Amino acid sequence: MNSGNTRPAPDSVLTDIADYVTSFEIASSDAYTTARYCVLDALGCAIEALDYPECANLIAPPVSGMSCANGARVPGTSFELDPVNAAFSLGTMIRWLDANDSFTAGDGSHPSDNLGGILATADYVSQRRVAERKSPLLMRDVLTATIKAYEIVGMFVLENSFTAVGCDHAIMTRVATAAVAAQMLGGSRDEIVNALSNAWADGLTVKCYRQAPNTGTRKNWAGGDESARGVRLALLAVRGDMGYPSVLTAKKFGFYEALFRGQPFRFQRAYGSYVVENVLFKFVAAGMHAQTAVECALELHPQVRDRLGEIESITLETQKALIGIMHKEGPLHNAADRDHCAQYVVSIALIFGRVSPTDFEDEFAADPRIDALRSRISVVENPRYTEDFHRPDKRSSANALRIRMKGSAQDLFAEAEFPLGHPRRRERALPMLEAKFKASIATRFAPKQQQRIIEAGRDQARFESMPVQEFLELFVA
Repeated sequence: MNSGNTRPAPDSVLTDIADYVTSFEIASSDAYTTARYCVLDALGCAIEALDYPECANLIAPPVSGMSCANGARVPGTSFELDPVNAAFSLGTMIRWLDANDSFTAGDGSHPSDNLGGILATADYVSQRRVAERKSPLLMRDVLTATIKAYEIVGMFVLENSFTAVGCDHAIMTRVATAAVAAQMLGGSRDEIVNALSNAWADGLTVKCYRQAPNTGTRKNWAGGDESARGVRLALLAVRGDMGYPSVLTAKKFGFYEALFRGQPFRFQRAYGSYVVENVLFKFVAAGMHAQTAVECALELHPQVRDRLGEIESITLETQKALIGIMHKEGPLHNAADRDHCAQYVVSIALIFGRVSPTDFEDEFAADPRIDALRSRISVVENPRYTEDFHRPDKRSSANALRIRMKGSAQDLFAEAEFPLGHPRRRERALPMLEAKFKASIATRFAPKQQQRIIEAGRDQARFESMPVQEFLELFVA
């Protein structure tokens, strides 16, 4: 315990992360392969998001007409910005359509939110090195940073819920980005600890913008904002700015006592490559907890599409986590509200046999059939689904739909335990993930440029050996 004004040693949580980032050797080839898919999937999500005006409006230099020589490129655009603003732009694009990967546990998380900061920092560092006639960073370095950022985020949300204290899990994007960005910038172990301490000192953000009745577009740019903040804190640390060693454990004013109900963080396992190997890829642009609910609705769509008026009631059996995040009744005010409403996405899938990003826009949502069907959906917890959601050896995300038709003695039923993007279904999902990426880049680039991008991302060895700035050059519009 610190006595008086004696400066304590840094909190072990900070030094454990710093040691992991600076010293841990990743031995898993599967981790690097999956990380490549994570990077490509995130970039595809980002490119597609530029078709949405609300997103594109946020992707620009902070002051019109400004640029940064040897800065960081914003994929899908011609912008070259300082790494902080590039991280915000790219992170916002990645998250905008809610189609980027996820890792769910004690709290939900989107580890790929870190890729805005990782890619922006890597591009900036690599271009600066080339300008100084030094060796550039390689995409292998990006993958290493990706694996470690995912792991930092996941190890915290496995056992610690920021939602339980009313705040946003995106804090872990700030923390993880600060750590890996400081390392890429050449920071020492002590400088990484300093960056981490400032990331925790920023505190928590209230989660009202993700929850009814205030759900709005900040949930789409919050991850980019936190990743950009992580880059900013890393830059300060490597320039020599000081840290705050007992930022978590200090009496009264430390993070635990001031913001986390006096409870220290708990950890289920040591840092390694577990999270990236168990990440959930998304094939429906909606909240992760409802992915299997949509799969059930798509399965039942052929049986109800011409009989919507005969549906008496629909019961969605689900896990407790979905109920806390995506169970919404009453009016839905915007696209961000709709993509986190389980009843809405289930209704879309039952009516149309698909769920696409445009299905959340105001004009589409005005179709009266959607709310009419949504009002007939009851959401109930299945305790087994909740238990399996948290089991480390299973980590399912189960949902089931039971549809009662008027005048019928037998209900229509469908159940799905593991979403298509789950590790247990990875072999089937990877071809679909590649198709998702190809479709996304086709929204922005001419065929020859698409082909160059696809060829660069197809082979693991070639991908890892590419200089970062050359890879990102492929995405300049």
